[in-house]
Amino acid sequence: MRTFKTLLTAASLFICACAFATSAPDRTECIAPAKPGGGFDLTCKLIQISLLETKTIDSPMRVTFMPGGVGAVAYNAIIAQRPGESGTVVAFSGGSLLNLAQGKFGRYNVNDVRWLASVGTDYGMIAVRNDSPYQTLTDLMEAFKKAPDSIVFGAGASIGSQDWMKTALLAKEVGIDPRKMRYVAFEGGGEPITALLGNHIQVVSGDLSETLPYLNGDKIRILAVYADKRLDGDLAKIPTAKEQGYDLVWPIIRGFYMGPKVSDEQYQWWVDTFKTLQHTDEFKKQRELRGLFEFNMTGKELDDYVKKQVIQYHEMAKSFGLAK
Repeated sequence: MRTFKTLLTAASLFICACAFATSAPDRTECIAPAKPGGGFDLTCKLIQISLLETKTIDSPMRVTFMPGGVGAVAYNAIIAQRPGESGTVVAFSGGSLLNLAQGKFGRYNVNDVRWLASVGTDYGMIAVRNDSPYQTLTDLMEAFKKAPDSIVFGAGASIGSQDWMKTALLAKEVGIDPRKMRYVAFEGGGEPITALLGNHIQVVSGDLSETLPYLNGDKIRILAVYADKRLDGDLAKIPTAKEQGYDLVWPIIRGFYMGPKVSDEQYQWWVDTFKTLQHTDEFKKQRELRGLFEFNMTGKELDDYVKKQVIQYHEMAKSFGLAK
């Protein structure tokens, strides 16, 4: 009996040792698929600081910028040239998934990388000047329905982008052909807000985090946030589009993927690391500083979510003639 127990204990210790055999990569890198200063940079810096503050890694994670096609250049590079790098993660966003769904990433598709973890989400929103006659989203949409040419929407991206898609979906909700919208594309999220304050456009379609600096003033009124339910804290005063009768929920996820040939052991190390990291005070503080809201997914759960989103985005793009 004693021999059996000894063998059983030894076997258990061996299993535990194997389970924790994989250690942190010697060198870590986060690829931000854009120029410095944007959302991908924000996403990389979030984990760069969090990993170091929690002492998960010994030396700072390197951040590399690889701009092009809202993630297309980085996506192609990690698959074709760097598929097995166990220390390299690549930032992605909802915009990346939308472009992927429209076939803008070339020959590769959603199944060609290992989706790793999310670090938070932003939400779409629609806003007007504080002195606008439109007090609610319904006020705006009723006026838009009566005279589509009378309202100019502005956003920080071109036709086919997330901001355009959100506005187009609202148009469809009231039976207006999105092609009849007066839509002005700006460069980045700050320019349309400036145009709104200058009364050059009537409405901004964008992300909630872009308008947070204006919420305590009297310049902008957010008519709706595209969340499933009202957000917490001071943001609870902003109604959702859904509660006003418009079936539009648009989270803007931010997260990471890895190359397709990263080993299962190294991939699992990152999954476990993110699972732990997401619940630390250090990570939560960094997420809040960047205007992101909690959205924790890792491994298979994220993989399932991403693939479902790409299918939904593809169907949306098809309905607007933007994909085959």
